[in-house]
Amino acid sequence: MKDILEYTSYRQYIADYYADKKAKSAFTWQEFTRAAGFSSPVHLKYASEGKLNLSDAAALRVAQAMHLVGYEQDYFCEMVKFDNAKTDAEKKDAFGKMLSIADSVKAKIIEGDSFRYFESWKNPVLRELAPAMPGAKPLALARACRPEITAAEVTESLNFLVKADLLKKDKDGNYKQTERGVTTGPMEVTPIAVREMHRQMGEFALEAIEGVAQDERHFSGLTLGITRDAYEKIVQEIAEFRKRIITIATQDSGMDEVYRLNVQFFPMTNKSFNKKG
Repeated sequence: MKDILEYTSYRQYIADYYADKKAKSAFTWQEFTRAAGFSSPVHLKYASEGKLNLSDAAALRVAQAMHLVGYEQDYFCEMVKFDNAKTDAEKKDAFGKMLSIADSVKAKIIEGDSFRYFESWKNPVLRELAPAMPGAKPLALARACRPEITAAEVTESLNFLVKADLLKKDKDGNYKQTERGVTTGPMEVTPIAVREMHRQMGEFALEAIEGVAQDERHFSGLTLGITRDAYEKIVQEIAEFRKRIITIATQDSGMDEVYRLNVQFFPMTNKSFNKKG
């Protein structure tokens, strides 16, 4: 069975724990559930399947039933808090504690680097900017960013990007991208950070309306009445459009500026307005 720090879902961990024990003995869900103090013999089975949730108090009992101690027990309880969280802020807090627990034992959560990358706009901007400014010191990179940041923030971001293998630093101190593009992938936690980045970039877009010369930025929009079928087709068209934009951007190895493209398509009405009664 994998180490607990390789999990971000407590439900999957419970399912794998049971499967591992079952393969080695006559272990049953009833035995497992009883050890955790539940009256229903299928409570943990249903929890692993997403049909029931664990409370914070129950999380500790389940962790003890699985003989987790120390950081393993703390990590399992934070996974439960992460799953139970109702808001992105609560989820970020729980996942941040999971990362801290992993860091304290010099371990790495598979999604940790992805989460940290998308959590701040500075990372993707500096990942593009640093290779285009060979020999530049953190202060020069900081002043090139919009909005301007500190040299310490640049250093922190660059150190992370190198550690996460998103940038490579040569003997002369110059940076090079390890891959041309970065995508989120099918992960559970990363979308929380991506939503935060969308908020940050949306705020920068508002500032750019007045703060950037009109010949250096492009804003346009459409308001449309559509069906669900049309929505699906438009989303697919946006996906294809993004691929064409990436192709155009990567055809030229040079770079004059780092730009952000926001593609936003969202409802301006409630579905219920069209329903009778």
